[in-house]
Amino acid sequence: MGALAKDHVFRKASSICTLLECLSLFSERFSDHGFYILDEPEAALSPSRQLAILARLHELAGERSQFIIATHSPILLAYPDATIYQLDDDGLTPIAYEDTEHYIVAKSFLSNPRQYLDRLLA
Repeated sequence: MGALAKDHVFRKASSICTLLECLSLFSERFSDHGFYILDEPEAALSPSRQLAILARLHELAGERSQFIIATHSPILLAYPDATIYQLDDDGLTPIAYEDTEHYIVAKSFLSNPRQYLDRLLA
């Protein structure tokens, strides 16, 4: 691969993908036995699309693909048997799904949005 092609691949991979690019990437470009490093793949996706991505991740994991994913999505974090690490002042620390800030905040908000908003916007 030439230098210009490599530069294009790097720039494309390091930019935030649009909704169609993300969905196309997961359905057409990812294949079995792959190793993928993803940075916030949920950024352009609705919750229902995140669920679709989760289903595709499961298919690929069943085909022996592996993933390292940086995410803020409680939906993607919920993947069964995933090992979740939290990056903090102590470095990388394993953490249970229910102990992640993303899960705690989402659950708290969805359990009582009115109360949450009243406190937040007071």
